[in-house]
Amino acid sequence: MKLLGAAAAVALGRGPLPRAPGALGWRRTQVASWKARRWCSSGVIPNEKIRNIGISAHIDSGKTTLTERVLYYTGRIAKMHEVKGKDGVGAVMDSMELERQRGITIQSAATYTMWKDVNINIIDTPGHVDFTIEVERALRVLDGAVLVLCAVGGVQCQTMTVNRQMKRYNVPFLTFINKLDRMGSNPARALQQMSQVVRYGEIPAEFRAAAADHRQELIECVANSDEQLGEMFLEEKIPSVSDLKAKLL
Repeated sequence: MKLLGAAAAVALGRGPLPRAPGALGWRRTQVASWKARRWCSSGVIPNEKIRNIGISAHIDSGKTTLTERVLYYTGRIAKMHEVKGKDGVGAVMDSMELERQRGITIQSAATYTMWKDVNINIIDTPGHVDFTIEVERALRVLDGAVLVLCAVGGVQCQTMTVNRQMKRYNVPFLTFINKLDRMGSNPARALQQMSQVVRYGEIPAEFRAAAADHRQELIECVANSDEQLGEMFLEEKIPSVSDLKAKLL
């Protein structure tokens, strides 16, 4: 009862998180049945509805600015601010005064946003090589990541370091090419560097058959959670990419 009372206080913003192992909240669903739920900034949410997503890149690629835009367009914040704090406020993720003065991220910072019914915990990591240990620490808790590339600079030294770290911890990621409006931007060159330097490109010919089999398995998993896709799967119809995206998002 004390734990449930503390949960209510936290939900109303009136109390600290309860001291429970692993920051777990417990809610009674039946007399003899208990369901584990995890605490996060927006309340108590089922584990399957929580994702930890990291944003990493070489320094000055626009990670913190990208995070600020994500928070704004998902309704988490009401106004966007500049990274260097020229407006006297600064970006949400830059809490240290030195970060606002220099316009760089020194330590990893975490926030959250809600997208549909999913709680997304966003971890903004430093891009400077001197603070790469912060990236290493953050990668241990991530479900996925966004690797930000500058359209002007393309693949740089810290990009390759972060890429190796993500491989080491088996963190899946997607690449976001930023600063397309900057003079000298060349997104095609950035993509070419991803293929040649970081060596991400098309699936090699010898692995395409295996990739097709694995894709079929993924479609089957998605079909098991959706009635419409399940019917298509039983009728041996191939769902389109837009159908799959609609069910996943």
